[in-house]
Amino acid sequence: MLHITAAKARAGGQIGGVFCLAQCSLNVLVSGMQTQPLPPLISARPVGRGARSNDAGRFEPLERVAEHDGWEREEELPPLRTQVSLETARSLISYNRSPDLPFDRSINPYRGCEHGCSYCFARPSHAYLGLSPGLDFETRLVARPNAAEVLRAELSARRYKVAPIAIGTNTDPYQPLEKTHAITRACLQVLAEFNHPVAIVTRGALIERDLDILAPMAARGLVRVGISLTTLDAALARRMEPRAPSPKRRLAMIRALNGAGVPVRVMTSPLIPGLTDHELESLLAAGAEAGADTASWIMLRLPREVSPLWQEWLAEHAPARAAKVMARLREMHGGRDYDPRWGHRMRGEGEYAQMIAKRFRAACKRIGLAQEAPALRCDLFRVPPQPGDQLSLF
Repeated sequence: MLHITAAKARAGGQIGGVFCLAQCSLNVLVSGMQTQPLPPLISARPVGRGARSNDAGRFEPLERVAEHDGWEREEELPPLRTQVSLETARSLISYNRSPDLPFDRSINPYRGCEHGCSYCFARPSHAYLGLSPGLDFETRLVARPNAAEVLRAELSARRYKVAPIAIGTNTDPYQPLEKTHAITRACLQVLAEFNHPVAIVTRGALIERDLDILAPMAARGLVRVGISLTTLDAALARRMEPRAPSPKRRLAMIRALNGAGVPVRVMTSPLIPGLTDHELESLLAAGAEAGADTASWIMLRLPREVSPLWQEWLAEHAPARAAKVMARLREMHGGRDYDPRWGHRMRGEGEYAQMIAKRFRAACKRIGLAQEAPALRCDLFRVPPQPGDQLSLF
């Protein structure tokens, strides 16, 4: 029988204990959500997932560790299924003052992402929910079904001042969960009613479903879409991004968006030194051929729990390149796995980072890709009349 050993050193001391998995009834309470039983421990590599482990978040007092009970017979654990919780959002628009981001506000319909990209910089955000940035991030998801209602209220406030809203800056708004919940679509419908500018970042093919909303918005200069294209190697993409569309499918998405008149940016992000950096020019050329008109790049970022998760992935899938990848990253971040300082976190510094920037600029110039997109229109914004409002005579 499998047991859970829980022990984690914290400022308040060390807590330990042993719990029987078959009888364990511990619950995790996430703010604003229903309590749910802890998922089964992972004793073997989960199929179709990006993370290899499920260590507790940095705020948790306990760790759960799988230990063999001594019996010779191995027990098979059930498949690792995706769980979805519902959260009632109190607010939706998040504001930031980061000088290295091209937007000051964003919305995220979902927490966690089933795409399971092994390198995802958003994984540490799951720790705020009392969940692991590892497998929990891609298997224990949170949907916010009242997001469109809250967005409508926030845009209608008298103090609101219009500026482009970004969607998909933390977790993908078109991950598989969107097919059944349609929260992203509902938010887009609200934005379209208000003539509000929006920039979308995704690698989910489900965005094609919403062309009936996006195309008219694009015709009014209200929307741009960024499609993340990390590699053209389908096998590598499947290992790094196990539940995301293939590179070929993402190029088809660019064609579909371009064909509907929606301007598209090809995002060669993240660029991974020693693993995908040699594809930079090929990625840009493929994106341009598919119909992208602008391009961008960001170096691989490994904040907090992402670094050990990424190194676990490297050890399994690219052991011969692991040392080179990490050496290059540390070279660009002053000897650390990651430098969170503004102005440095996105691209690093030093000779290697400068070389990548020069290659990117040269390739964009040669291919005809712009590095800056035209500004989205803000002058069309209006609050639509609500039931009971007195209509204007003019």
